[in-house]
Amino acid sequence: MTKRYFGTDGIRGKVGTAPITPDFMLKLGWAAGKVFAREGRSKIIIGKDTRISGYMFESALEAGLSAAGVDVLLLGPMPTPAIAYLTRTFRCNAGIVISASHNPYYDNGIKFFSEQGTKLPDEIEHAIEAQMDMAMTTVDAAELGKARRIEDAAGRYIEFCKGTVSGDLSLKDLKIVVDCANGATYHIAPKVFRELGASVIEIGASPDGININEACGATSTALLQQTVIDQQADLGIALDGDGDRLIMVDHKGEQVDGDELLFIIAMALHQKGQLNGGVVGTLMSNFGLEQGLKHAAIPFVRAQVGDRYVLEQLLAKDWFLGGESSGHLICRQLTSTGDGIVAALQVLKAMTDANSSLHTLKSAMGKMPQTMINVRLNEKVDVLSLTEVQSAVADVESRLGERGRVLLRPSGTEPLVRVMVEGDDEAWVEGLCQELAEVVRQAL
Repeated sequence: MTKRYFGTDGIRGKVGTAPITPDFMLKLGWAAGKVFAREGRSKIIIGKDTRISGYMFESALEAGLSAAGVDVLLLGPMPTPAIAYLTRTFRCNAGIVISASHNPYYDNGIKFFSEQGTKLPDEIEHAIEAQMDMAMTTVDAAELGKARRIEDAAGRYIEFCKGTVSGDLSLKDLKIVVDCANGATYHIAPKVFRELGASVIEIGASPDGININEACGATSTALLQQTVIDQQADLGIALDGDGDRLIMVDHKGEQVDGDELLFIIAMALHQKGQLNGGVVGTLMSNFGLEQGLKHAAIPFVRAQVGDRYVLEQLLAKDWFLGGESSGHLICRQLTSTGDGIVAALQVLKAMTDANSSLHTLKSAMGKMPQTMINVRLNEKVDVLSLTEVQSAVADVESRLGERGRVLLRPSGTEPLVRVMVEGDDEAWVEGLCQELAEVVRQAL
């Protein structure tokens, strides 16, 4: 069954354009409430990031849930992974996140967590969508859901984050710049690192409702890179608007992406015998990550792009560690979803245990040059089924041999085919990618 509203990461779009409207959110809250109330009296937790529309949607969801007879716990601005954690600790039936993650302020969205702090099963999403077709009703006044604010939510989550590293971890010798993307971690991330002893310089920690992810955070690290250099800091930490992505910057001002961070964490756990299997990446993970792990005899598999698919592979294999180059990193032995602060602490622990700089640890993985060209589609065509494209891909793969790889991937959001080639020589890789992209254009 095709879903009308839910995508791979909840429901997302531009505020004021269907379905990201107050009336839809009211009905969505009611529909979700009716589905979860089938098992008896239910309790659902709601958190949001810092974008201005969050207040409007929080009120609409709260009203819909109450009309369905569901009690509501309101967290206010909190990171997405914090909502997953607090859903579990408050024994809620579900958690709702009001956030559009790394998108600009004029977008917003809704994500649900199950009572285990994981993405909702497909059957629950289908049930909510089916309930949306029903006429909205209100339970008897005595059965209306009650709402209350959780005043100590931030403190609870800060203690949880600190608890994911051993009690003897001290960051007292580190000067860290923390970029909160003017998002949901602004009142949490600096405190976590400061309470563990680090000297912390905050940027992107003054949200005003419309500056979330604006020229800051994990998707725009130029400010962080410059600040690390200007402040002569040991490293920088960049989170995105809802706190589930992590990109770091070393003392030289060089960006350290999700693939390199995944490698650092994997090697640290492997050396202690705590990795529990292998590592899950995605189709977009750098070939250098795969080669580096292979050299260390660490198994590696690629999932479809999206943290949902990374988690599916981790659960299927009962492995602990996976992630994406964009900075979604899942440490499954510690938490149930991608968590930027928790992942950063794992990297800092690897640094202190090895007594090494972030630059030294990332340099152990030889990141391979990667070229990607987007070829626009005028009509929906299965490019990978075209004989001339298959032949060209096979030819480039044979020329690369063990030195690189090829990926042709239709975009999930635009009428594009992404042609990617990576290997150990930048100029060679760029030439091969242009050659292959031209074959795709001609075939289309």
